Amino acid sequence: MKYVIAVVSGKGGVGKSTVAVNLAVSIANTGAKVALIDCDFYGPSIPTLMGPGEVAVDHERRLIPPVKYGVKYISIGFFLQNPDDPVIWRGPMFQTAMRQMFEDVSWGEVDFCIVDMPPGTGDAQLSLAQNFPLSGAVVVTTPQEVALADVRKAVNMLAKVNVPILGVVENMAGFVTPDGQSFDIFGTGGGEKLANMFQFPLLATFPLEMSIREGGDSGEPVATNDSSAMYPLFRDLAEAVISRAEEITADQPQLTVVN
Repeated sequence: MKYVIAVVSGKGGVGKSTVAVNLAVSIANTGAKVALIDCDFYGPSIPTLMGPGEVAVDHERRLIPPVKYGVKYISIGFFLQNPDDPVIWRGPMFQTAMRQMFEDVSWGEVDFCIVDMPPGTGDAQLSLAQNFPLSGAVVVTTPQEVALADVRKAVNMLAKVNVPILGVVENMAGFVTPDGQSFDIFGTGGGEKLANMFQFPLLATFPLEMSIREGGDSGEPVATNDSSAMYPLFRDLAEAVISRAEEITADQPQLTVVN
C-alpha cells in the first residue's frame, strides 16, 4: 500500500463515512488502485454506502474483498449475522480486528488505501496510528462550533501520535433551495477557521445536497455520476488529497501487504 489515508472526525454525524466513500471512488476515477477499509466497527456504514458485496476466501484462507466502482472494500458489516447487531468490543479486540482488515485480506497492489475511522479519539485511532505508517489524515467537520470543538481534540490527538493532517473537509456547509435561496443551517466558515488555526489546507466544502444522501442510501455514491453537480467537487477533493499525500509522504516508509 503506497498511501494509507485515514478519514477522521471528532464527532459522529458529520458525514465522515460519506466523504470517505466518495473520496475513494473519486481517487479510483483517476485510474489509481484503491482500497477502502471500514474501521468504524461500532457503526459500519460502508456496506450501505457502497452497496452489498460478497467476500470470498482464497486458497490460503485469506479474504478476497468485493470490488465496486474501481474500489476494493471490506467492512465488519459483512460478517454480522444481522446488520442491526451491535459490535460490543473492548480496545484489544479493536486492534486485532484492525490488523486483520489489513493483513488477512488479499488486497493485491494498492496505490491508495482509505480508512474510514470511528469518530472520537479512542483506541481505534491510537491502534491505527501506532501500528501502521499513515500517510496522513483527512479531517471532516461541519461548520458549527459543537463539531469544531471535537475536531480540535482529534487534530491535537493526531499531532501527538505524529500523524500529518492532509487537510480539512467542511461538510453540510449550507443548503440552496430550488428557487436559489441559501441557508447556512449549521453556520458558516467553520472549516476555514479550523484550517487557519492549525495551518493546514481547506481541501473541500460540500453543501447539504440531496444527491449525496440519495447516492449513499442507494449504494451508488454520487462520485460515480459524472453528470452530478457534486462530481467535480469530489474530483477536486481527490486531486487535492493525492497531491498532499505525495508531498507529505515522499520520505516516509510504505506499508507492505502480502498479495
